[in-house]
Amino acid sequence: MATVTLPLSRMSVAQKLGTMERIWDSLAKDEEQLPVPAWHLELLEARQQAVAQGKAQFTDWAEAKECIRRRVRS
Repeated sequence: MATVTLPLSRMSVAQKLGTMERIWDSLAKDEEQLPVPAWHLELLEARQQAVAQGKAQFTDWAEAKECIRRRVRS
């Protein structure tokens, strides 16, 4: 595998974020090739069971973001 060296110390935060976004977009195009750790699958299964058993529920994304904002502000 080739190593890519970036001048990170000379890059602005905006440049670094842009580079990360481009890398993420590239990875997302081949998501089926990304390995999924066993613990991710276990966590997903546990959460699906909790929803099925009525022990957990889904929250609207806008509502969830607002809840997070309230927690961060306090």
